[in-house]
Amino acid sequence: MMTNSSNIELKSKLHNTTCKVSRFKEQIKKTKPHKHDNYYELIILLEGSGFHQIESTHYLIQAPVCFVLQPGQMHYWQFTSIPKGYVILFSNDEFDALHEKNVCLLYKQLAFHTHINISKETLPIALLEELYKVYSEPNHFSQLIIHGLLQSLFATLLITTQNHDLQAQSMSLPFEQFSKLIQQHIHTHHKVYQYAALLNMTPQNLNAICLKHGKTNAANHINNHLLLEAKRYILHTEKTIAEIADLLSFSDSSHFVKFFKKYEGITPVQFR
Repeated sequence: MMTNSSNIELKSKLHNTTCKVSRFKEQIKKTKPHKHDNYYELIILLEGSGFHQIESTHYLIQAPVCFVLQPGQMHYWQFTSIPKGYVILFSNDEFDALHEKNVCLLYKQLAFHTHINISKETLPIALLEELYKVYSEPNHFSQLIIHGLLQSLFATLLITTQNHDLQAQSMSLPFEQFSKLIQQHIHTHHKVYQYAALLNMTPQNLNAICLKHGKTNAANHINNHLLLEAKRYILHTEKTIAEIADLLSFSDSSHFVKFFKKYEGITPVQFR
């Protein structure tokens, strides 16, 4: 699906804060493909129908439902009926990783679940309403209360996924840093040694960390994200294949085509 824009928009909705709670806009509107800048977005729809595209996955919206977007993920909406619900935005900086370990583990575990179906019986409506009220009427204890409510909300949603092993899938700090660096530098850095240098470690140590926490080596992580970024530009911009190859720092378009075909099985033009 093509758009009229030549670039994928990077949105920043947090501005000068690290957390925001709002109601979902109650309007039928098609959004353009866009990414979010360095924050998580938790969307819980109580009503509404249509579809939600997250990267290359197409979700039919069947409310009530929850979507969890990680920093840098691309998505867009198309509604066919009025949506109602809540949107919660937060960055890693909102929480104290040392003193709020449990809530940090919860939201990182939750981020493994992009799409969560919720039954009407398990819909955490009371938590959402209280969270919105406390955020909208700030006082001296607001942040403390909001963090408690968010911890309860994250845990409630995780129960719905039937996956409660927080420690098993939680990422190590170096692996998190590696993942962030890939998002920031994928247009110019394609080699393991480049990211190892940024992390002040050897390529061997970075590979060991990736194998432990990401179940594959560092090179595969880089190539997977490079392929994803290429797909974004192919599908959602009008840039030529040569322009995309240049944007992603390939030596020439033929090198880019070979890379794409190796991992996707078809050429960029066939994919488009």
